[in-house]
Amino acid sequence: MPKMKTNRGAAKRFKLTGTGKLKRSKAYASHILTPKSRKRKRNLRKSALINMADMKNVRRLLPYA
Repeated sequence: MPKMKTNRGAAKRFKLTGTGKLKRSKAYASHILTPKSRKRKRNLRKSALINMADMKNVRRLLPYA
């Protein structure tokens, strides 16, 4: 059986944590930053975990993660 291909776009967006969960970066932090508050921009820098509802789809994109 051939190797499965990893979706390269997904591989750049998600990283695996030590416990096997998937980490993602937050959206809305790249441009039009002036109307956003300092607190909001600071919180957008932090990473977040993928929702369990999306886990099945993301795991399919990353077969070896």
